[in-house]
Amino acid sequence: MNTSPPKVAVLMAAYNGMAWIEDQLESILKQVNVGVSVYISVDTSTDNTESWCSAYAERRSNVTMLPNAGPFGGAARNFFRLIRDVDFSSFDYVAFADQDDIWYPHKLERATSVLDLERYDAYSSNVVAFWPDGRRRLIDKSQPQTQLDYLFEAAGPGCTYVLTRKLALEFKMSLEEHWNSAQNVSLHDWYCYAFARSHDFRWFIDPAPGMDYRQHSGNQVGANVGIASLTTRLKNIADGWWLEQVLLIDYLTGRNPALIRKSEHASHLLILRLIFKAAQCRRRRRDKFLFIVACLASVIRN
Repeated sequence: MNTSPPKVAVLMAAYNGMAWIEDQLESILKQVNVGVSVYISVDTSTDNTESWCSAYAERRSNVTMLPNAGPFGGAARNFFRLIRDVDFSSFDYVAFADQDDIWYPHKLERATSVLDLERYDAYSSNVVAFWPDGRRRLIDKSQPQTQLDYLFEAAGPGCTYVLTRKLALEFKMSLEEHWNSAQNVSLHDWYCYAFARSHDFRWFIDPAPGMDYRQHSGNQVGANVGIASLTTRLKNIADGWWLEQVLLIDYLTGRNPALIRKSEHASHLLILRLIFKAAQCRRRRRDKFLFIVACLASVIRN
């Protein structure tokens, strides 16, 4: 019987992260009952993040900084670079990390236990968002999964994701196969969830939060709360970004050829059909309504 702790490769994408990256790294390295190795890819920064991470990695045998390969222009491309370039074939699990959060000490232990004991292939969880003014709020992403939710949303913040080696290697292989097209994906966590679900991997969304999720003006993607967040989401729908991403992810996963195929003559009809599938396309009740609004906005725009 193997009693050694599971080995987890943590992939961290960083960019101008000097304000919080040390706290983030320390919380990762303090994970209990798992063997952690951290791999950092730093996008071209202006605040000394690259040199700081390089020096930090030199002092710790389980932290590796990848050679500069930027600029990437966004977190998704940086994470794709990590997935492609890190050899995690000898690890039991692969986890994603941002640069500015605080992981609870048992975050990875809980995730790997669920994956091992319950025979899931991927894990994500709720988070506790926190703001500079002291506010804290549970961000609940653990609503029951639906038949098609993966084509339209992520499983939650990507920094909560933990994948089995089998899933991570298959996602890497698919990413390499579709490398050029994947560079147009804006949200790596959405794409990863879509790949897993569309390829019949089992995904567990934990209602128990495993980390404090920092909110600040530099967040590329935040907690999606408040009027400002709703306004941004509606703008993304109105300008066509949302539909373009849905179609791209559907193409990259390649498992729903009859569901969404945009054409000059049929796109409106297909989008209208999605309105009647709204209950299958999002997990949260409020988002089912917003999904209908998104479909109608896409029809009007086009």
